[in-house]
Amino acid sequence: KHEKMLAAARRSGLLQSGVRAMSLKSSSGKAIWDGPRPAGYPHHIKTIASLKKDQIDSILDMAKDLKASPQKYLKALDKKTLLMLFEKPSLRTRVSLETGMHQLGGQGMFYSLADSPLGKKETIQDTGKVVSRFVDAVTMRVNSRLAVEEMAANATIPVINALDDYAHPCQMLADLLTIIEHKGKLQGLKMAFVGDCQNNMTYDLMRTAVVMGFHINVAGPKSADFEVEWGVVKECEELSKVPGAGSFSIGNNLNEAIKDVDIVYCDSWMSYGIASDERAERLKALMPFQVTAASMEVTKPDSLFMNCLPAMRGEEQTADVIDGPKSIVFDQAENRLHAQKALLVSLINGFGWRP
Repeated sequence: KHEKMLAAARRSGLLQSGVRAMSLKSSSGKAIWDGPRPAGYPHHIKTIASLKKDQIDSILDMAKDLKASPQKYLKALDKKTLLMLFEKPSLRTRVSLETGMHQLGGQGMFYSLADSPLGKKETIQDTGKVVSRFVDAVTMRVNSRLAVEEMAANATIPVINALDDYAHPCQMLADLLTIIEHKGKLQGLKMAFVGDCQNNMTYDLMRTAVVMGFHINVAGPKSADFEVEWGVVKECEELSKVPGAGSFSIGNNLNEAIKDVDIVYCDSWMSYGIASDERAERLKALMPFQVTAASMEVTKPDSLFMNCLPAMRGEEQTADVIDGPKSIVFDQAENRLHAQKALLVSLINGFGWRP
């Protein structure tokens, strides 16, 4: 019956001879009707360590090129669709992804999980299989790493973690692009992350440093509520065994962490999900790690200040730091657009693809 349908379609001109048609028996129609897939497809991005150094280098090279010559990439993802699942509020993530897909010739589709929470009405396993039939990639900004893991285990299209409680790989790529623009290199640099060390930014910055060959000092309160998860420490120890890998240290002293570093990095102390009645206790514990103009004086003379935003002046840093000459926070924000565009093209079209 299927062959008769194909023959009739060819006779009517609806299907040209040689064009590959969708098989009625395929387990994932898109894998066939949307053409051949690159090697290693689908490549899921759960943390920055989901990417090897050479893959990150390839993404950054493309990001620099498409930032300089965006017109070359206007059809890079022609008629492709990105599904964006949001459980947490967002400004930079949603706007940069939607804008990026539009600039690449595709479209970004926002879906609020407040309307239909993952795993409630339908299992995440089923959701992963269903959306794989409709779209070309999916990003997830969610509360738990378990949702990303489960989606990736069942989807037959690339799944990208756009933020969970364990990692923030899209931000990492933007940060790397920004550092290269200002420093010209990554290897051999020294970074310090100070503040709440028990969060996604700390974990992925540690992974990023080790994978890309620079050093990071992590410093925060000596408390079980603020310390790096042990599993992340062990993961980074394993990653550091690769030739050319970077390194990390963990401590509890601000000045020791930032002394003679090239980059100081902060993140919000009051992330989404922090209860209002916890605010006073958190501030009391974290204020010794506030970055001030005096703090920045012990860093290198040409040091930079970074914050992934949103930021609160007077909390994780003072206004004269984030609004000062060393701050590159808005370059970071802009580079979310360019880095994510390069990531999406690489995952959908294949690493090394160029227009």
